[in-house]
Amino acid sequence: MSVARQVVVEADGGSRGNPGPAGYGAVVIDPVTGEPLAEAAEYIGVATNNVAEYRGLIAGLTAAKALFPDAGDALRVHVRMDSKLVVEQMSGRWKIKHPDMKPLAARAAAILPSSSVTYEWIPRAQNKHADRLANEAMDAGREGRQWEASASTAALDAPSARTPSAPPPPVQGPAGDQAAGAAKARAALAAARGTAAPADALFALPGETAEAPLPDGTTEPGGVPTEPGGEPTEPGGEPTGPGGEPTDAHPAPRQPAGAPQTGWGSAPDLGAPATFVLLRHGETALTPEKRFSGSGGTDPELSAVGRGQAERAAEHFAALGTVQEIVSSPLRRCRETAAAVAARLGLDVRIDEDLRETDFGAWEGLTFGEVRERYGDDLTAWLASPDTAPTGGGESFAQVAERVAAARDRLVARYAGRTVLLVTHVTPIKTFVRLALGAPPEALFRMELSAASVSTVAYYRDGNASVRLLNDTSHLT
Repeated sequence: MSVARQVVVEADGGSRGNPGPAGYGAVVIDPVTGEPLAEAAEYIGVATNNVAEYRGLIAGLTAAKALFPDAGDALRVHVRMDSKLVVEQMSGRWKIKHPDMKPLAARAAAILPSSSVTYEWIPRAQNKHADRLANEAMDAGREGRQWEASASTAALDAPSARTPSAPPPPVQGPAGDQAAGAAKARAALAAARGTAAPADALFALPGETAEAPLPDGTTEPGGVPTEPGGEPTEPGGEPTGPGGEPTDAHPAPRQPAGAPQTGWGSAPDLGAPATFVLLRHGETALTPEKRFSGSGGTDPELSAVGRGQAERAAEHFAALGTVQEIVSSPLRRCRETAAAVAARLGLDVRIDEDLRETDFGAWEGLTFGEVRERYGDDLTAWLASPDTAPTGGGESFAQVAERVAAARDRLVARYAGRTVLLVTHVTPIKTFVRLALGAPPEALFRMELSAASVSTVAYYRDGNASVRLLNDTSHLT
């Protein structure tokens, strides 16, 4: 018969930008001595806070299992995290609505039997070790390297309150069982009062039921606040950002009874946005000469410089690992740029005709100065009105905006909750950004877009949009 093993896992994750450069940290702790038994941390590229937190949980559970490979069902793990979202979702009290969270939660649940794991929310101040590991991982990523255990000083920042205690009793019942309410209540109260928690606060006793006190001493039946109809809500937990995407901000102060909710925390859960990563194609022979190059000209290929830019963009997106789909303009320079990225990511490229560049009519292949010399009055009229087309039957900016908006609506519906790379041109990208900001047509002349630059816009189900990046060329240097 396997010898019972009991450990505590503390885990955390963070993102500098949400989404942004992200990392996680996890530590396995002896519940008797308070000593760390194993540490794990990793820089994971660009991700959201919640993705990083789930990755930290997965790493912590994996490390705990690896420490005692022969323990089998006798291994008992008590997870402590300052992410209310992860704790409540893994305990089974909150629904997992975000499509990016579901596979991560499934991975975490598959590491150990559900009867072997319990979860507890703790304040951030009590999760310093894992928080420090996550920040070390993000610092390493900023320097272009991965976290190394030999260089870590996170253990020095571990909570001083870790003191030896009597061995906790065995865990029984499913992870997150509300029978753990009384034990968790004592732990929460002890944390709020700054006193040591009793040993059974970590590993729950079966058969106990109680109202679970919150850190301020108030209670809610069973510890799970609900809306009318019984669907769990998330007060005091993970507030949501614009459009309802959860963040890993720490629990907000509870509002007085009857007070109206304000701020993002009361926003409905709109799910993950459709995120468009807008990549302008690499250079062609016409790009450095600043010649009009639209959909009515010669359809030039990428130059040697442009092919190099496409490869660096491909390396960049491969390192991030966030792109799930690729859609391209039908023009050759975009298809070549998209193909370079697709080859690195192992994805197919879908063509969308509405992502093509403006048709510049008789101006195709000319510089701005040449157009002014030959078609001065037409150029002046074009600059003054989005409804005016270039000389010779080209497209007006108003016409381009109509088809870009149609493409936007179609792609948002198709790729809800996913991250899509759109490889396109200057005018379509500026139009995506202008429409997202609600800016006037003249805003097109106020933006700079370099070859192979990256811009990002996220679209939520309530129709709101968020511009997250514009003309980023850091991957090209």
